Amino acid sequence: MQGTVDGFSYGAVTPVAAYVMACLGSALGLRCVVRSVYNERSWKPGWLALGAASIGCGIWTMHFIAMVGFRVKESPIHYDVGLTVLSLAVAITVVGIGVFAVGYRGVSRSTLCAAGCVTGLGVAAMHYLGMAAIQLHGYIHYDLAVVALSIGIAIVAATAALWAAVSIRGFVTSLGASLVMGVAVSGMHYTGMAAVGVRLHGTTGGTFTGESPTTILLPMLIGPVIFLLLAGVVVMFDPMLVLGEGDWDRTTGRQPERQRPEPRQLGRGDRPDVPLQHPDDSSPTSFFDPQPRRPRQEPHGAGRRVREW
Repeated sequence: MQGTVDGFSYGAVTPVAAYVMACLGSALGLRCVVRSVYNERSWKPGWLALGAASIGCGIWTMHFIAMVGFRVKESPIHYDVGLTVLSLAVAITVVGIGVFAVGYRGVSRSTLCAAGCVTGLGVAAMHYLGMAAIQLHGYIHYDLAVVALSIGIAIVAATAALWAAVSIRGFVTSLGASLVMGVAVSGMHYTGMAAVGVRLHGTTGGTFTGESPTTILLPMLIGPVIFLLLAGVVVMFDPMLVLGEGDWDRTTGRQPERQRPEPRQLGRGDRPDVPLQHPDDSSPTSFFDPQPRRPRQEPHGAGRRVREW
């Protein structure tokens, strides 16, 4: 018996919420990678790890928020907690491999292609591992052609994300790139879901050891969402990370202080009670002599010397 699959049981709520989470994770990850690449004083491993975790959590949260709207009308759905948590670890790990590769080796063609393929395949593995966590009165089968298309989308999206992470520096351009990445990741997910079919068993009996979607929703949202909010706080309170202009080590608008000449020692005939005037100073020499003095020369032959009265 073929089951009736509905991926939008809550209407547009779950797709929009999933897209927002994908964009949030992508935006935070991009800014963290920019901070590590363009500021030599930053702790590169820490910022790259934070960026990988942000992107991985964003992708994983997007997937399971979208799965909240997934229903099979003829059967209840439960989730295996172990496989669900394992899919999160896979998402962060594979994104970390790609992010560290381009963070340390740059965006050469070979590095970008290898890192993009590994990351894209890992994101697809996270998606289908999360699908494997589903338990129902039947089994899920896939259209292999659509599955291959979804994997291709994942590889292209991962490659574009890694390129953007080290190539786009401005805040506005990074925001635009995160919106595009959110579209790509969500498109990969729903393309993969289009390949899903459910074959039900003849009976609807049996028990499940997993958790229902309602029960798993709370821990699914609380953990990764809190992490993304904390990462967002780090970004908001780090002006170097927000600006992303690449001129963090420069001090703008500050001119070097002009070196004033060393004061000369008093000579014969100089008045010790009157401060000496520097050549570039037009201020009065003392309180009792408000007008600036002009030096005059004494007619003492070739060995003239300048002094002030």
